[in-house]
Amino acid sequence: MSNAENNYLVVLGASSDQLFMIRTAQQMGLKVLAVDGNADAPGCQVADAFAHVSTREVPEVLAWLNDFKRQGATLLGVSTMGSDIPDVVAAVATHLGTPTISEEDAAVAVDKVGMKQRFAEHAVPIPWFAEISNYDELRQIIAVRGINLVIKPNDRSGSRGVFLLDEHCDVEDLFYKARDFSFSKRVLVEEFLPGLQISTETIMVDGHAHTPGFADRNYDLLERFRPQIMENGGWVPSCLDQTERAAVEALVEKASLALGVRNGVTKGDVVMSPDGPKMIEMAARLSGGDFCESLVPLGTGVNYVKTVIEIAIGRQPDLTSLEPSRDQAVANRYFFPQPGRLIKVEGEDEVRSWEWLHKLEFWYQPGDEVPPSLSHAHRFGVFVVTAPDREELERRVDKVYQTIRIITEPL
Repeated sequence: MSNAENNYLVVLGASSDQLFMIRTAQQMGLKVLAVDGNADAPGCQVADAFAHVSTREVPEVLAWLNDFKRQGATLLGVSTMGSDIPDVVAAVATHLGTPTISEEDAAVAVDKVGMKQRFAEHAVPIPWFAEISNYDELRQIIAVRGINLVIKPNDRSGSRGVFLLDEHCDVEDLFYKARDFSFSKRVLVEEFLPGLQISTETIMVDGHAHTPGFADRNYDLLERFRPQIMENGGWVPSCLDQTERAAVEALVEKASLALGVRNGVTKGDVVMSPDGPKMIEMAARLSGGDFCESLVPLGTGVNYVKTVIEIAIGRQPDLTSLEPSRDQAVANRYFFPQPGRLIKVEGEDEVRSWEWLHKLEFWYQPGDEVPPSLSHAHRFGVFVVTAPDREELERRVDKVYQTIRIITEPL
């Protein structure tokens, strides 16, 4: 067997979040070894090889990869999509001797307090923040700064345990809930800044940023889910003008360099505050969901997951592929039905007949228990639509919501 036929990209994770990366790598002529602790993960049937190992058990992952290499495989690099494990990616890549950020920088990227401290050291504009170890400290901060604050676990993603405080909530209860979500039992409190929030995904090449991923985040359900902060998809293109976008792109480049990412990918959460753009958080990974899989490819024609793979395997990336080839409005939105037992979903066939619908998925079946929406993990389903402009896009989003009826009964 030739080397080309035995060249593998290691993808950490084989869930629906990693399917797009697996398929993109295969389209690039690579084989894929997917690693996941779930033997029924959908990617195990799509990948060329599968390792039934938890991605968080690094010694076991390395042992499996060593065995795979002894069988004749060439492991060109390692990456992931959606899973917030840049520390694991860095450890595996370091072991393989393939391109990566440092393990120290990767550890900072999954430590929100450490990340904010790194940003402060490098003069990256951020909201005020502090780490709190008990409820009394939170009370003292509220007495000084007011209650316009967000509390969150130090080391979780997907909105788990993230709460927006106000005078009507049980602050003590929310503190303990945020702490319970944290793997390390550490809690971060930060100033809540009003303004449009932007999701970015930036390709860093030799210390220079290229930001093909740029979407307005949608929080139209913020009041419904308070105090839980629940994002409901986003839009491309952004409503920001070129000057505002340039300011955001300069910010995410500065933040990426502060995290030590000179070659790789970063995922930024930015707020357009009254004082200009500020960095809320940054992850050293690709997003899950539909951002890099649907919104950006449909809106601009750019698949920058390919570029991330090129960097991961040490190939010189084709930066011309990051230039947009189209300009189309795209949105993704989620379903949040009443909790209970799912009876049926109506209107699905009609919606699927519309040519501007590009994705419609439900993650529950009739008879399943639909839980309360406490984080992004509890969303019922998703859809993606396109349109010539944002005004028509919003009409089409509304039409989907008006047509789909999710019927549940109380338990």
